[in-house]
Amino acid sequence: MAFKKLLASLGAGGASVETELHEVNVVPGGVVQGEVRIQGGSVNQRIEGLSVGLQAKVEVESGDEEYKQNIEFTKVQLGGAFELQAGAVHAVPFGLEIPWETPITMIDGHALRGMNIGVTTELAIARAVDSGDLDPVNVHPMPAQKAILDAFIQLGFRFKHADMERGHIRGTRQLLPFYQEIEFYPPSEYRGLNEVELSFVADEQAMDVVLEMDKKPGLFSEGSDTYRCFQVSLHDYQATDWAAYLHQWISAVGSKRSWF
Repeated sequence: MAFKKLLASLGAGGASVETELHEVNVVPGGVVQGEVRIQGGSVNQRIEGLSVGLQAKVEVESGDEEYKQNIEFTKVQLGGAFELQAGAVHAVPFGLEIPWETPITMIDGHALRGMNIGVTTELAIARAVDSGDLDPVNVHPMPAQKAILDAFIQLGFRFKHADMERGHIRGTRQLLPFYQEIEFYPPSEYRGLNEVELSFVADEQAMDVVLEMDKKPGLFSEGSDTYRCFQVSLHDYQATDWAAYLHQWISAVGSKRSWF
């Protein structure tokens, strides 16, 4: 499936750029393949640089203010400077690696509300830079992530909301300047529980799974029994019954706090 976009022409008689993604469905740790085609205008132009990257729209909290910010969290330069002849077409294939920490935007084929991640294209000509619109990509969970998500669904949890927040989760392997939170409504069995929030922080070997119940705004209450962070291998995650694991933890905390 191809996804195309056209950047505005750069100046009078200038070049235009079209980006095509060969496949918009990806997973963390994978690669999105595509091609950038630069169409020469009516005059010769020197192309100073061409790059593609991944961008996310992230929530930022600053004091009492909250706003959205576009953060480019990976970027690849595609070749060096060259002279683009008038009317010529210059095609540049690319493979853009998807960082292991990239938030997921899809669960079981359904888009998660609140997620906005895509490929950006940037063309520099004679010290001017033209950045195109976002080409959305669908980031599906890795098998280990899907096992945790399936466990929540098996227990009767329902998806509530997902967002990406600027900041770091202490005690995890996080490298990106933001993280994802996936919020679930609990089933009636867990009465008194408002919600459970889930975050994944992965690398090529394992991932930190961060869970928090009845979260208070602003901070992860790391010392609280409503917070849990545990490590899951990307390779032998099948050895654990994750639905039973989650049920045991939620029930233990709920009983202690007389929620259930």
